[in-house]
Amino acid sequence: MDNEQLKKIIEGALLAAGRSLDIGHLQGLFDLDQVPAKDQLLAVLEDIENDCAGRGYELQKTASGYRFQVREELAPWINRLWEEKPKKYSRALLETLALVAYRQPLTRGDIEDIRGVSVSSEIIKTLLEREWVRVVGHRDVPGRPALYATTREFLDYFCLQSLEDLPALNEIRDIDSLDSELSLPGVDARNDDPEGGAAQPQAEEATAGEHSLAVDPESEEARQN
Repeated sequence: MDNEQLKKIIEGALLAAGRSLDIGHLQGLFDLDQVPAKDQLLAVLEDIENDCAGRGYELQKTASGYRFQVREELAPWINRLWEEKPKKYSRALLETLALVAYRQPLTRGDIEDIRGVSVSSEIIKTLLEREWVRVVGHRDVPGRPALYATTREFLDYFCLQSLEDLPALNEIRDIDSLDSELSLPGVDARNDDPEGGAAQPQAEEATAGEHSLAVDPESEEARQN
């Protein structure tokens, strides 16, 4: 099959899927005697990426494969297609997520020890429901607390191919910097409530303060791919 026809098929599949597709998924679109080689698919994907230059959307490589997405700078206009306001997340939730991302695997107790405050059950529930974190095991201590780690969905949501793409901890000293680096929803600096309104996850209003995120830069070595 020539590359032009293959390009049309791949473009159509990515548009129809509405999610990331990896090389295996793309090869699965074809009969056994027509499966394109990985090198051919990668060349076509590169052509598609180049074709997107100067357009309002781009081909983004994620941890799960490839997807089309609107360019970030167009979000103020594109977001108006939906009546609901974009979800915002509390400072407490963002701190918890950051700790899991940089120090995984760790328990809820570990997070509470680092942050110095209790972690709301709603925060853990929200992170699990969003599939940004998952239980990867249990610590062998009394009570066998769950160990949490980030997921492929976490990487995909923040357009990361692996945990190595996270901003270096020595470049991030507070949650506001993390917000900027990861292009998270806007953070409102008016409230420093450690619970951040997490008891009302349907609203998910952001509440950020000025204090630094309690994460040790040395913990960057604890990342897992």
